Amino acid sequence: MSLITKDLLINFLFTILPLFLVQMIYFAKYSYRFENFKKRTFAIFPIVSLILCMIFPVDTGPYYVWDLRWIPFILGWLYGGYKLGIPLLFLMLVIRFWLNGDNGFYIACITFFSFSIVLFFISKYFSQFSVKYKVIISSSLTFIGLMLSLLVSEQLFHINRGANLWAEYISIQIIAMVFTNLLWEVIQANFQVLQKLVKAEKLQMVSHLAASISHEVRNPLTASRGFIQMLSEETSEQKRKQYTEIALQELDRATEVINDYLTFAKPALDKEEKINVAEEIQHVINIITPLANMNSIRIKLSLLEDDQYVVKGERKKFQQCLINILKNGIESMEINGKLHVILTNNEDTIQIDIRDEGSGMTQEQIHRLGEPYFTTKEKGTGLGMMVSYSIINQMDGQITVVSEQGIGTCFSIKLPIYQ
Repeated sequence: MSLITKDLLINFLFTILPLFLVQMIYFAKYSYRFENFKKRTFAIFPIVSLILCMIFPVDTGPYYVWDLRWIPFILGWLYGGYKLGIPLLFLMLVIRFWLNGDNGFYIACITFFSFSIVLFFISKYFSQFSVKYKVIISSSLTFIGLMLSLLVSEQLFHINRGANLWAEYISIQIIAMVFTNLLWEVIQANFQVLQKLVKAEKLQMVSHLAASISHEVRNPLTASRGFIQMLSEETSEQKRKQYTEIALQELDRATEVINDYLTFAKPALDKEEKINVAEEIQHVINIITPLANMNSIRIKLSLLEDDQYVVKGERKKFQQCLINILKNGIESMEINGKLHVILTNNEDTIQIDIRDEGSGMTQEQIHRLGEPYFTTKEKGTGLGMMVSYSIINQMDGQITVVSEQGIGTCFSIKLPIYQ
């Protein structure tokens, strides 16, 4: 094994050590539930790795030093976007100039500036790919970046290190990129498992949940009892009719709360059937339109030309899920607001986007959606969203939420298409 290979392997150690540091910090601090804490913690990895790799490089002669800076630089761009990529770019150039402002600095300026443009556009779509394709993309980008560096150094600055040396350097870089990228994905998966454990811990707070259910059911029952007692007194027929209607409404409200709780608590669907998504959306909008009109909200519906996409689930519960989310969107907006319902498909999944123009939510509020008794409404119980998340999970789907305060919120429901 050559001296260069040994030095590059030490560089590789500097690349992966910060990842383990990130994991230790996150596991130590997870209980604080800091907003955006995970994103800030992950930024430690590329920054620390880049600094260590560049401070301890492999010296291959005048004007040129080799290290594994491409790995944290590319991964920082792909996972952190321009918000992390641009600081990494300037940090790298500052360190390179500080170490030695020779021709190697100008090579770095040309290659990394031009390559950052490519990474900027790819980073927008990188999160949508599976782990397999993420590794392929990051490895390919590493190869392309190194080849660009080779061309610039040889063609513009006439620096030649030999084909064998370059082949050894590129091979180690690609192998290190594959390993580091996989390790990053494993650690991210560990974070997600930890978050699920935290949510499971919250779901075990039976006493808190039972107290909230008891409170929500007791109020309408007490009101109903009072109006029924008033019926026994001598009063006009009009008053008796009014008391009866109010008592029935309160009983219906109590029944609704109990049904919401049972829907969440029940682990499986009662009756799975084929559901035409477009038809159900149209049906639910017909149900919710009177509420929208009452609040002066316009509903904008956009369906697919081919509206025959089918999913598997329980029709009534699916309708209940959509009604809960649509109702929340309507209630979050002022008068003359617009509620957009958009149906799209992507190969084997179908997506329903429900976008409102309401007050929006913070990242902490988004993170807590679906938890027992968490709500952003003054008179809400949180059961509606809890039930909606439970229903979609039972249908093997997922709900993602994007929100910006003062702009609005978009709920995206992804469901597998039934073949």
